[in-house]
Amino acid sequence: MNNRAGEERRKRPEEWLASAEADQKRRGRFKIFLGYAPGVGKTFSMLSEGIRRAGRGEDVVIGIVETHGRSGTSEVAAKLEHVPRRQLDYKGTLFSEMDVDAILARQPEVALIDELAHTNVEGSRFQKRYEDIFALLESKIDVLTTVNIQHIESLTPRVQALTGITVREAVPDWVLDRADEIVISDLTPEALATRMRRGDIYPMERVERALSNFFRRGNLIALREMALQRVTRAVDRTLDDYVKQKHLGSHWTVAEKVAVCISASPSARDLIARGARLSKGMDAEFFVLHLDTDRDREADAARNLEDNFQFARNLGARVVQLQGSSVAAATAEFALTNRITQAIFGRSALTGMKKYLYFNAILQFATAAPHVDLHIITQEAPQ
Repeated sequence: MNNRAGEERRKRPEEWLASAEADQKRRGRFKIFLGYAPGVGKTFSMLSEGIRRAGRGEDVVIGIVETHGRSGTSEVAAKLEHVPRRQLDYKGTLFSEMDVDAILARQPEVALIDELAHTNVEGSRFQKRYEDIFALLESKIDVLTTVNIQHIESLTPRVQALTGITVREAVPDWVLDRADEIVISDLTPEALATRMRRGDIYPMERVERALSNFFRRGNLIALREMALQRVTRAVDRTLDDYVKQKHLGSHWTVAEKVAVCISASPSARDLIARGARLSKGMDAEFFVLHLDTDRDREADAARNLEDNFQFARNLGARVVQLQGSSVAAATAEFALTNRITQAIFGRSALTGMKKYLYFNAILQFATAAPHVDLHIITQEAPQ
């Protein structure tokens, strides 16, 4: 392996992401066709876009497409130029792999590359196919690719628990975050089962076994929901970028985001638990916020605060330490910048001036972040 390939292999996820952001205008565009199960039409959709782009005069090639013996896919794939595959001998067996170096030498405008989660055979330039794709993107080649939801690394444990089927190849989540566009190739579970019974996906002798295992209706409904949620996340991330570029308001949002504002008090755990339940019910991102103060650096307070932070992390929260002199102002600024949709504050049974200051802070927050739904949770007064 040459030195350049060795350097690329050792890149960390954050390095790939950083280079993508810095090189946005000089690299190829990365588009992923996401499905929730085999047979929903990912590869066909990818090929169809390739044909449309070739019809507009773009130079399009197929790096690799797996037809799985499906005649319709084979017929569509035959309409585009194929870059010959590379043959590799591994332990006496000949394997056919995509030839990334041949694609780089051919230098097309667009390359179609099936099965993003694929692991290359030993002796290939890169270990994983997504590394091949990054090499093409850095060479200013647009890439269209496909992947099923069960191969996304953070979801594989859920998929395995749900279906009982071991997922052997996975794509790190940050790879999907690197994509410029993710579109879902969708089909209702009922329509997918019909395709299966027609023999459009697997040979007829495998159909009944598949329908009673991975392709059970309950499995398909759950997998489809996961795929839709993942695409929503991608859409919201794209919207985040657009909102920041255009300086639009915080009401521009797709996904729910829950933020809980806490202190060093042990009673903050109740707020965190409330926030966790709300975020889970809404399938929302979950943040726990704290404004750093001198008082919280005292031994007991610091210990309680760290316990609260750990409790929040255990419940899936992202803990954020805010800076500033005003809880209301700092929290509102975070809510606006990150497009928070739900905010939770605690309220003790305050009296006198403390009561006035508390409600004044709440009013300041509501005025500064009017598009955030505000939840005020009554807590026991500190002893």
